Amino acid sequence: MQFTIKKTILLVFSFLLLYACSEKKFQVTKITAKTILVDSTTSSKKIIEETIAPYQEKMLEEINTVLSYTPKDLVRTDGGLESSLGNLLADLSYKRANPLFFKQTQKNIDFALFNYGGIRAGITAGNVTNKNAFELMPFENSYVVVELTAEKVKELVAYLIANKTAHPVSKQFRLHLNKKGYTLTINKKSLNSNQTYFVLTTDYLQSGGDQMNFFKDPVNLYILDYKMRHAIMDEFKSQDTLKSMLDGRFKNK
Repeated sequence: MQFTIKKTILLVFSFLLLYACSEKKFQVTKITAKTILVDSTTSSKKIIEETIAPYQEKMLEEINTVLSYTPKDLVRTDGGLESSLGNLLADLSYKRANPLFFKQTQKNIDFALFNYGGIRAGITAGNVTNKNAFELMPFENSYVVVELTAEKVKELVAYLIANKTAHPVSKQFRLHLNKKGYTLTINKKSLNSNQTYFVLTTDYLQSGGDQMNFFKDPVNLYILDYKMRHAIMDEFKSQDTLKSMLDGRFKNK
């Protein structure tokens, strides 16, 4: 029996390119197809391996491309109610998303909040690669900005206090728990009951993921069309050395 797998080759080639790249734009300049003769003695596994082999090396090269460097391990469990990795992710997200939001609205994001469970892997000391970014954020989550009332922000605070978990929050948001309750500042100012706040998060969390229901039904919802993983890669590529520290943005006195 003779079987032509030209289409299979093209599909595998396209898949590997999509998997390996982030913001890079590729243009196909040459496509070579060949006919593989298949009979009853030919292993289907062998056919697949031979088809993929020419592209596997390129895929591995792309996924192992060095983007940056970290002198220390970055993890989500090193700071109680905050973490070095969580702080890094929240701050880089704010940094990358705020210009897009300002261009769209002429306003600034007030702070960013994500979820602890969304951090899927740490980063060990040494070179930081595309593979690290995929392991860290394997989901296709995109940034959105929600406009929340002060009452909704209070619900957000109540959620953080009840969870007592190191959910990534950007440095503009500082929540300190004490015997009397808590103190909260956003951009160094106390919560204003007459003001609304622009909060950066992901489409998954905005829809109530991880029970963050305070993000539902906002005053306004802004779609930024920017995937979190792409932002991570963009920021890593822009920094020779990653820097992150625990600064007490969320702590229990």
